[in-house]
Amino acid sequence: MNDGSTSGELADSLRTLLSRLSPGDRLPSSRELIKEYRVGPATVARAIAALAAEGAVVTRPGSGTYVAQRTRLHDEDSDPGTSTDWQTVALTDRAVDTHLIADPLGPPPAGTISLDGGYVHRSLQPTRALSAALARAARRPDAWDRAPAGGLTSLRTAFARIVGGSVAPQDVLVTAGGQSALSIAFRAIAGPGSPVLVESPTYPRALTAARAAGLRPVPVPLDADGLRPDLLADAFAMTGARLLYCQPTFQNPTGTVLAPERRRQILDVARASGAFVIEDDFARHLGHGGAVPRPLVADDRDGTVVHVTSLTKPAAPSLRIGALVARGPVMERMRAVRLVDDFFVTRPLQEAALEVLSSPSWDRHVRSLGTALRERCAVLAAAVAQEIPGATLSGLPTGGLHLWVRLPPGVDDAVLTNAARQRGVAVSAGSRYFATEPPAAHLRIGFAAAADHAELTQGVRRLGAALMDLGPKREG
Repeated sequence: MNDGSTSGELADSLRTLLSRLSPGDRLPSSRELIKEYRVGPATVARAIAALAAEGAVVTRPGSGTYVAQRTRLHDEDSDPGTSTDWQTVALTDRAVDTHLIADPLGPPPAGTISLDGGYVHRSLQPTRALSAALARAARRPDAWDRAPAGGLTSLRTAFARIVGGSVAPQDVLVTAGGQSALSIAFRAIAGPGSPVLVESPTYPRALTAARAAGLRPVPVPLDADGLRPDLLADAFAMTGARLLYCQPTFQNPTGTVLAPERRRQILDVARASGAFVIEDDFARHLGHGGAVPRPLVADDRDGTVVHVTSLTKPAAPSLRIGALVARGPVMERMRAVRLVDDFFVTRPLQEAALEVLSSPSWDRHVRSLGTALRERCAVLAAAVAQEIPGATLSGLPTGGLHLWVRLPPGVDDAVLTNAARQRGVAVSAGSRYFATEPPAAHLRIGFAAAADHAELTQGVRRLGAALMDLGPKREG
């Protein structure tokens, strides 16, 4: 094999090698494979990643790559009546594409430092308050009664107060977290085959939810001040879209905040196009200590905005409580979708969420969380500047959980992500955040899921080592 060989050809060669090995056997090291097959380190990284995605091998940071345990779904003695091949025809083409949100390498091995997480570390969660609130909620006489389809009135009132403006409890629909709210909104507002405008880059799970609803994401670029109104108007005109999905506050993954002068422009453009705006306000409680802008929906006079919010990010992954806020027939449509889906959100969890929001400790938690996130953000940014030469960080975000880092020229983000996993650190490839071709290679690096400052620094050090592993000839 020579330098022009592809990672696919190397993967085929390694499959032949695997057929001669036993489960648990260790593969040759990356250095040995480079020498034997006369390929570059990036080619090796891609081939190993492909085999790991197939389940043929498992990688263990600091140890090596090993042959996975082999499982067989069918053998010669299988009952032919149990074949599920017929389902391929019956299911037609309505597959749900999860490639943007699925990890092809599987769960990271023990000892991997998480710089790709979307939730705060357990040490930053109000676990004691959550446990106490859930215990109190479970003791209520009506704890296991059926909840109203729209959510407990008291919880809807609490969400309306958080959003502000003229939002009233009847404008709120309680959901099972923000992702459920997005799925409801996409299905309720636009029909299958319709375009939906999205920021570029944007949240991968929103892209997945939109596509699962049969919608076609159309990207609109961002700059340092957020979504560009001029390009948004062009996109509405060219596509005929009637829906925009955006994150005006601490955007994921870039951390940008929509500039004040653009907020009204975005709504005006959407209103003139006869379109709805889904405002994903996931980071309302993730500010780093400064003022957080009002939600777009608080200043919406025309029912243009459908607002999505959630308690999951600032609290804990399993507090799956969120809300949709909207006015007019669109709310009735979303209530109908919700009623068909699952009737209502479990009452004990709603009661627990209300307990948490109503406690003075919630405001204290949000303030202390903001301080911790600001400190972690600074630590991570300093480590990136020191350990990742040539990487570009436009500025420190004032809220959210991540840094958006542009990689040096010639670096493939997917290859580096795979190499980093080999080194024991998990980061997110930037290509996952684009609805179409990315203009440059980026990483989203999180500072909330790691255990502490030392782990953040060590994680970036491992990332820098992974970049060095790829060598001067960065393939891809």
